[in-house]
Amino acid sequence: MNPFARPRLSRRDFLARAGMGLGALSLGALAQTPPGSPLAPHAPHFAPKAKRVIHFFLNGGPSHVDTFDPKPLLAKHAGQPLPGEYFRTERKTGAAFPSPFKFSKYGQSGLEISELFAKTAAHADDLAVVRSMYAQVPNHEPSLMLMNCGDSVQARPSFGAWTLYGLGTENENLPGFVAMCPGGMPIKDSENWQAGFLPGAFQGTFVDPQFREVEKLIENIRSPHATTVMQRRQLDLLRELNTTHGRAREGDPRLEARIQSFELAFRMQLEATDAFDISREPANIRALYGDHVHGRQTLIARRLLERGVRFVQLWHGAGQPWDHHDNIEGNIRKHSGDIDGPIAALIADLKQRGMFEDTLILWGGEFGRTPTVELSDSGKSKLGRDHNHYGFSVWLAGGGVKGGTVYGATDEFGFKAVKDRASVHDLHATMLHLLGFDHKRLTYRHAGRDFRLTDVSGEVMQEIVA
Repeated sequence: MNPFARPRLSRRDFLARAGMGLGALSLGALAQTPPGSPLAPHAPHFAPKAKRVIHFFLNGGPSHVDTFDPKPLLAKHAGQPLPGEYFRTERKTGAAFPSPFKFSKYGQSGLEISELFAKTAAHADDLAVVRSMYAQVPNHEPSLMLMNCGDSVQARPSFGAWTLYGLGTENENLPGFVAMCPGGMPIKDSENWQAGFLPGAFQGTFVDPQFREVEKLIENIRSPHATTVMQRRQLDLLRELNTTHGRAREGDPRLEARIQSFELAFRMQLEATDAFDISREPANIRALYGDHVHGRQTLIARRLLERGVRFVQLWHGAGQPWDHHDNIEGNIRKHSGDIDGPIAALIADLKQRGMFEDTLILWGGEFGRTPTVELSDSGKSKLGRDHNHYGFSVWLAGGGVKGGTVYGATDEFGFKAVKDRASVHDLHATMLHLLGFDHKRLTYRHAGRDFRLTDVSGEVMQEIVA
């Protein structure tokens, strides 16, 4: 017996309960999700600390020993080989490679943070840094799937899709789950925000924030040929055709997903123009975030969250920007400079709007980097770091997080997690807990069994829960 699962509706029942599709609703009442819709708001298992999530995804794997996990012993052993266990890496690495960046203590908590994130560090007492994360393999694709979907091999629903499935949305005129990645999609494309075997309504919506105009941010947001009234009539006709088509295909989730996408696309014309138009923000707020792509997408994210969007994922860019195999000093300084200011601005902005306490923020990538220097095939130093899934860091802030705390630790050189080791399933279990869910009970029945984001493991990291 699944204690959380909602009854599976036939297509006819769904359309009846939703008033023969959302198109039958008046335009003025579209902001509130109608009862019976798969996106209708739902109460979680218990009182939540957070009701929305924003995830800064540093795709490529940020170096923990250069950002949030100081390892002064690396300087003592600089240029010297480390014990044999530290050479179990994907590529050939050499001697100990100390961080070129200074760490300082910040806030009343004395949390140690690199100079790379000095602006974010102004909020040190709000951060809970998990320094003992570990993944399964040192490869981007499976590690992206593990971090986003809870499984490195099988196609499973993403964390954002699970969040939307569990909580529903507060504004059906906008996607409940948005993924922004400047310059195009990241590695694994839309699989990172897939609905998997969940209904298609819970799929993430991709937005490329490299553009400023809403018409380019969201493709086909306006019709150049039809008025709103004409489009409504067209959509009503399409709904009737789909109804006829669906009578012989009861409960087909693909058809339901298609109907939902048509309706959402129409409704977004009414509200997306406002939500994505940051020119409507005061000049001082725009300046706070910065007039660049990462500042703009972070400000858009805040505008989406305050309009009821449940989950926003902010990728650093297409490909693997944080995959610093060479020249890590120059590359990581540039990339951290892109987002340090916007992150600090977001935290400050959420606080002044009274949203920080119920917004959960996650920062991190799919794994970390080695404390040893990567070598070329000829044995020459590349002044970068290889992939490292044995130990890395993430941090959380906001909704229900105990700020100014450190959970777990890597060894003295920063190679692998050794104290209070935290799996990705532990991270997901903790985040679901903050959202009001028992991760063992948030399930969906598929292919004869109940599935959950955390598979068959995961423990809540109670030490970072306020």
